[in-house]
Parts: sequence; structure tokens; C-alpha cells
Amino acid sequence: MATPVSEIAIDPTDLDQIRELARQLRVDSIRASTSAGSGHPTSSMSAADVMALLVGRHLRYDWDNPADPANDHLIFSKGHASPLLYAMFKAVGVVSDHELMTGYRRHGQRLQGHPTPILPWVDVATGSLGQGLPDAVGVALAGRFLDRLPYRVWVLCGDSEMAEGSIWEALDKAAYYQLSNLTAIVDVNRLGQRGPTELGWDLDAYARRIEAFGCQALAVDGHDVGAIDEVLAEASRSDRPVVVLARTRKGEGFSETADAEGWHGKPLPPDMAERAIAELGGERHLHVRGPLPPASVQRPAPSAPVKVELPTYPLGAKIATRKAYGEAIAALGVRPSVVALDAEVSNSTYSEDFAKAHPDRFFEIFIAEQQLVAAAVGLSVRGYVPFASTFAAFFSRAYDFIRMAAISQANIRLSGSHAGVEIGPDGPSQMALEDLAMMRAVHGSHVLYPSDATSAVKLVELMADLDGVSYLRTTRGAYPVIYGPQESFTVGGSKVLRRSDGDTVTLIGAGVTLHHCLAAADVLAAEGISARVIDLYSVKPVDVVTVADAARATGGRLVVVEDHYPEGGLGSAVLEAVAAAGVQVRLGHLAVRELPGSGTPAELLDAAGIASGHIVEAARALLR
Repeated sequence: MATPVSEIAIDPTDLDQIRELARQLRVDSIRASTSAGSGHPTSSMSAADVMALLVGRHLRYDWDNPADPANDHLIFSKGHASPLLYAMFKAVGVVSDHELMTGYRRHGQRLQGHPTPILPWVDVATGSLGQGLPDAVGVALAGRFLDRLPYRVWVLCGDSEMAEGSIWEALDKAAYYQLSNLTAIVDVNRLGQRGPTELGWDLDAYARRIEAFGCQALAVDGHDVGAIDEVLAEASRSDRPVVVLARTRKGEGFSETADAEGWHGKPLPPDMAERAIAELGGERHLHVRGPLPPASVQRPAPSAPVKVELPTYPLGAKIATRKAYGEAIAALGVRPSVVALDAEVSNSTYSEDFAKAHPDRFFEIFIAEQQLVAAAVGLSVRGYVPFASTFAAFFSRAYDFIRMAAISQANIRLSGSHAGVEIGPDGPSQMALEDLAMMRAVHGSHVLYPSDATSAVKLVELMADLDGVSYLRTTRGAYPVIYGPQESFTVGGSKVLRRSDGDTVTLIGAGVTLHHCLAAADVLAAEGISARVIDLYSVKPVDVVTVADAARATGGRLVVVEDHYPEGGLGSAVLEAVAAAGVQVRLGHLAVRELPGSGTPAELLDAAGIASGHIVEAARALLR
């Protein structure tokens, strides 16, 4: 049992004591990273003065109640400066010195190398640069337009990540939505991982770019505590999003590392750490609590459950699943927690239906898919249920944000329309042929692929209550409704649409290919061949039991048909299912194997070898 360390409470109104706190943050950043044998102490040391002022005098936060909706939000977009963040947590008393010294970057501990929401004071996972600020835009959108609470969203950015396009997407949308509740602080220490950054200490160049995007730029000496205090106060009074440009020195506080190249991501060796700590005045155990959120703020009461009336469709009516998606989220909008976002294609994804019905909860993000996903993540931080939509192919631009959303344990719903060669003449640049593989690979994700309007609205309703990242793949064309309004669906389920005791082959499809499987089954039936047909609408998790039972019943003969490249989609999901069940199969896998071009949907489906005639041939081949 470690001996507790006595703490000394400081007066945050005394700037000299704030300076002492900044030295403590530097010392603890060194101690933690040296004890762990890895980490980024010098990147932490540069921002210590700014963060000491922020946590002591400007961040309104009830550290004993991190769930208080009136709390400010602090996001380290510069996630590699985690020693600094954890040193701040020690200073406010939510992390002990013992945990800092023995838990940082250790297996099974919560002080991970980059911050994650395993800590209740961390909103989102960061470390992939250029993401914290975009996520913060989503939190700020919630604060201004939905929560209508006076909390401020503070973000610490590194100067290296200012080269990321996603940072400028974020500033553009922050200005567009006039997010005066958002303050980004850029630690301009001029040194990146391998040497100087693109702009070095050219604060004027940074300021011109920021102002051009419609945000306010405020430059300050990042080691002048009095000046920083004034600038942070000015930022809180601004009527625009503010970017504070703090000119700092990497490794500040220790003469051997200050503004020295070659120290990025390197802990100080023990002897050097000892010299640094001595130069900084030794260990301290100062304790500070900054201002609390205003007690007068009205905390919102939980909303009462409301009944959702989903749209229904007559059997046989031709309805595109993308249209059903739009109608479904519009219906779900009676729940005040549901919000929708789109990337300027809402008349194609049909999220425009939500925008018309609930304009106060619809956010147009324009053609900025990284910000689209990040805003959804930020909104989910505040407990909202975001549905974000665009063409399925364009989610590939935002894949790192989707991957990081899973690490953030964010609950977001993504809908990708215009998937596969089925979209027709637009050609391959618009055809998502990799999206199922991409989304299936995301940790903890759910991947759903409806074949008709009824299944689409039922799956959208299920998505609203799913944890993690969920993805709905919708189809451009209108296809017949095959399920009645009373049909039920489950995540991880499937539907067997044709079945008999005499089945000799199983046809498995989803989306457009299910309709071709049904047509193929009719042709085979006319030849005396009975085919089982499965709608594999849940691609992840896949229905192992139903797929395995069908394989056993039909002698292991399976034909899987997908409007997707062969890697990672339906075929992979089916093979994983039968492998898990220990069933031997003979697989006919029909997928898009050549680079497609333009044409009609019928021409392209046939050219890809996934139309009904090809399914018939694949079934016959398995029966020979």
C-alpha cells in the first residue's frame, strides 16, 4: 500500500501559485513518462502554463460530478500530451500520485498512452491527430442548439495537426454555425515529430488562415501567465469561435530540452529526469479546484418515452430503401434525443425528410465527411442519438474517424446510400464496393443491409438503441416490398424466404441481390430444383445458426451473392459463420470482381455476374 502524498491547496486567484502549478504539471509529466519508459513529456511541458491557467481559473467543472450537463468540456486533440492531462487530473484530485506513477501506460490500467473515455473526465479518444477539434464542434453544436446550456468547449491542439484538413473542416463549420462556445488553444511549439513544423512560430500565418475561415485568432506568449489569463478571458467573451495561438517552447522548463530537436515522444532517462525535476524546483503536490458551473443553470429533466409510428408500405410497392431510411428517421424524430446530419446529399439519402420535420435538430455539414462523423461523435457525447448520412463510398474519407469513434465508445449511426454497381450510370467513383468490409472491421460495429422498405424502417428503429458504431447500407433503386408491417427483425438475425424439406441449395443475398436470389429460385423451381433463400440483412453480427442450418440442410451447397467486391463482405461473413459452426461447405461466391464502368443497373449487375441468371448457373454448378 503506497503512502498517501499530502496535498497543498492553492489559491487560483494568485498567479504566482498558478506558475507553481504549471511547474508541477511539467514535473509530473516527466515523472510519469520516465516511470513508464515511454510517453511525450516535452509535448506536455510546452502547454503546461496554458493548462494550469485553464484548469485553475477558466474551466468550469465539477470534478466530483463529471456527468453534470453544465460542465465545460476539455478535449485534448493533442492526445499524445496525455502526461499533461493526467498531471492535471492529479492536481484536481481525481487521480492519485500513486496511480500516475504506477498506472501510466501500464497493461490493464486506465491511464492509457492516449486518453480514452475509460476515464469519466474524458469525452472522446484522441491520439489520431486532427480529430479532437472536429469532435469538439459536435459537442459545441449540442451546447448551442440542443442543450442550450452555457458550457464552453475547450480544445488543446498541437501545431503539427494544423496541417490536417480535418482541422480546417472543423473551423469552417464552427464559423458557419457561429459556435462562440468553442475555444481551441494551439500549442505552437514549432517542433513536430521529426523536426520543425510547416509554419514554425509564424503566428501571423496561422492567424490569417484562421480569420479567413471566420474564426477569431488571438496570439499570446504561451509562457506569460498573466497574458494567457487575459486571452482566455477574452476568448470566453467572444461572439465567434476562438483559436488561441500560444507561442511556446517544446520541453519548456528544462534547459536541456527546451526548444531542442530530437526529444519528441521520448521519456527522459532517469538521470536526466532527476536533473530536470531539480531545475523545475522539485516535486510538488499542489491541489487546485477551479470554478464550478453556475448553480443557477437549469439542468434538463429526462424526457418521457414517446411512441414512434413507423411508416408502413404495401406488399409489392416499389420503394427504395434509401427513401425508407429518410422516412424512418423522420418518424424517430418524435424522440427529442434523435438528431440527423448529412453531407449535402440529403435529397439523395432522404435525410431531407428529417430536416423538414425537425429542422432544429438537423445539421448540414456539407461536403466534409470527416466533420460529419466527428460531429456525430460530439453529439453522442452529450447523449444525443445521431444519424449521419452520405453516399456509402464517401464514408471511406472518414474511416479514421469511424475507427476512432469505436475507440471513443461513441454511439453513432451511419447510413450509406448508392451502394454497389446497382447505382448505374454514375460509374465506379460513386459505387461503394468496399463499405461492408470497411464497416465490418470496426471494433464492436453493427452492419445492416435491408432489402426492402419495411426491413429498412425496422432496422433504423433498432439502430436508434444500439451502442457503438452502426452502419446501414441502402440501395438507390426502388424494389418491391416483400415484408408486411408486422414483420419483426433483430440485429444478428436473418429471414428465410424460401424453405422446404427438399431444398438442395441455399441462395444468400442482401439488398438488391436478395431480389435476384428470389428470381433465381423461381427459375430453379421451374426446373425441379428447390432452393432455400436467405435474406442476410444483418451482415454483422451474422446469423450463424440460420446459415449453418441451411448449409447442413442443403448438403453444404451455398451461393452467396453480393453487390460488393469479394473481399470482406457477405461472402466473408458467411464463411466465418459456417467455420464457427464447423460446417463444411461448397461455396459459389458471386461478387463484383472487375472494375465496373457506367451503364444501366441491369447491365452492370449482369456484367458483374450477380444478376439472377448467374445465380441460377452457380446453383446448377454446385448440383453437378
